[in-house]
Amino acid sequence: MAVSYDYYRIFYHAAKYGGFTQAARVLSSNQPNVTRAMNALEAQLGCRLFVRSRRGASLTPEGKQLYEHIAAAYEEIRIGETELKRSTALETGHVSLAVSEIALHGLMLGILQEFSSRYPGIRIQLFNHSSNEGVRAVSRGIADLAVISSPFMMSPSLKETVLLSFQDILIAGPRFEKLKDQTIPLDQLCHLPLIGLAPNTGTRAFFNDLFRARGLDYQPSVEAATADQVLPLVAHDIGLGFLPEKMAEEAIRNRTVFPVALQESIPKRHISLVRDRLRTLSAASDALARMIPSEAE
Repeated sequence: MAVSYDYYRIFYHAAKYGGFTQAARVLSSNQPNVTRAMNALEAQLGCRLFVRSRRGASLTPEGKQLYEHIAAAYEEIRIGETELKRSTALETGHVSLAVSEIALHGLMLGILQEFSSRYPGIRIQLFNHSSNEGVRAVSRGIADLAVISSPFMMSPSLKETVLLSFQDILIAGPRFEKLKDQTIPLDQLCHLPLIGLAPNTGTRAFFNDLFRARGLDYQPSVEAATADQVLPLVAHDIGLGFLPEKMAEEAIRNRTVFPVALQESIPKRHISLVRDRLRTLSAASDALARMIPSEAE
């Protein structure tokens, strides 16, 4: 039986306010329209729902039975509409973001600060992923967005937007002060203790390729789990390490570490936003994506 939702909406208000005139007032309608709708509903259901009197309209036993269900359903619909309005107005919501350490420190911290200040009701879930793990998280629907550093593997269903370029530099601590005024070749690094990231990271793959292109083997003495572990390890003289220039600039300014000049140039890398082409973002995730500037802008 296909009964109009509008009939049930009118029934709910007529039952709740105890009369057709009162319901019409709440619904910004008029009493004859409400009466016609309730007559039609009773005809479709095959039973009387109201007892009409000069004082208003009271529910019959069948009307009370129906009202219990309609009231529960109507309240759920109203709650759903309210939540939806709050979500689209960005008063509430949820964003899941896969972000690499380099992307977090090189770009996203300031953006997340602004986003959380502008939309305090939106919950942000961060996944600390390597770049390739971030791509997989978006592909599997675990994360709405990924902001990650190159290189990484992409699938055709994903879209990449390049956000900014950055430069890796080699840094060292006081133990290696003799290197301050030197420009050294990459092959000399093979004889020095190096700190690098784990083999499953894009950064490790980048430096593997950089050294391999010159017939060298990149074998760090210490493998760090994330990029932000490299700086304190270098500062404590455990070895030399490559790090994005922005992540090292404060420590260089404070003379905790110093940059080491290389004969060979290191190609620039980039930070990218990755999203699923086939999946529509929530209002909250779309708002965050729009706040992230790209190189094309």
